[in-house]
Amino acid sequence: MDFLTVIGLVVAFGGVFVGQLLEGGKLSSILQLTAFIIVIGGTTGAVMVQYTMPVFVRSLKMIPWVVLPPKTDPQPIITQILEWSNTARKGGLLALESLMDTVSDPFLQKGLQMLVDGAEPGRIRATLEVDLDSRSEMERQAAKVFESAGGYSPTIGILGAVLGLIHVMENLADPAKLGAGIATAFVATIYGVGAANLLFLPISNKLKGVVHRQSYLREMVIEGLVGIAEGENPKMIESRLQSFYAR
Repeated sequence: MDFLTVIGLVVAFGGVFVGQLLEGGKLSSILQLTAFIIVIGGTTGAVMVQYTMPVFVRSLKMIPWVVLPPKTDPQPIITQILEWSNTARKGGLLALESLMDTVSDPFLQKGLQMLVDGAEPGRIRATLEVDLDSRSEMERQAAKVFESAGGYSPTIGILGAVLGLIHVMENLADPAKLGAGIATAFVATIYGVGAANLLFLPISNKLKGVVHRQSYLREMVIEGLVGIAEGENPKMIESRLQSFYAR
């Protein structure tokens, strides 16, 4: 779990709520269902218009990555690739076939299958790079859904405030309701700006970081698999893979 994200969300929203209380305000005054529906509904509709269905659905599936990102620790992968390299040197590439059932990652499975099939190193690299590029592009587009939401929500918030003020103007004959009505109208602006800067934009940047780390890890995997296909010494393969994460 990404505890920094959890802590950050608590600090961000806690700061807003505590600040409201310290100013003598009430939490109920900034908890307005109507404003929430206008901002979140309007923003969601806008991004649905902008993106295709596969990209939008993919963005929803990536939301858990904000607090539960995929594992991108390279060391277990490096160890696994070196085991494959040693197996291939001792028993040939066909000896790797018995290891197929031990691999759960589709990208690794695809690469291992190509090794077993005796594909040329250049073909392995080209095929896996196409897979990497298409997968990464889809995930980057999905992360941009939240970036777009961060651009739309402040404007939708202003729209909600204007709608609220229209309702206030309709009740000018009752001055007692004006203060509360205006306060409620501006809650939509708070929701729009707050959602953009506390949720949508940080989520987008977090997901972009996860996608980048995954892509970098897969690039390392490609180098390792090509090294096995070329019959390189496991020590040379290890040195090359470790250089990806040299500090």
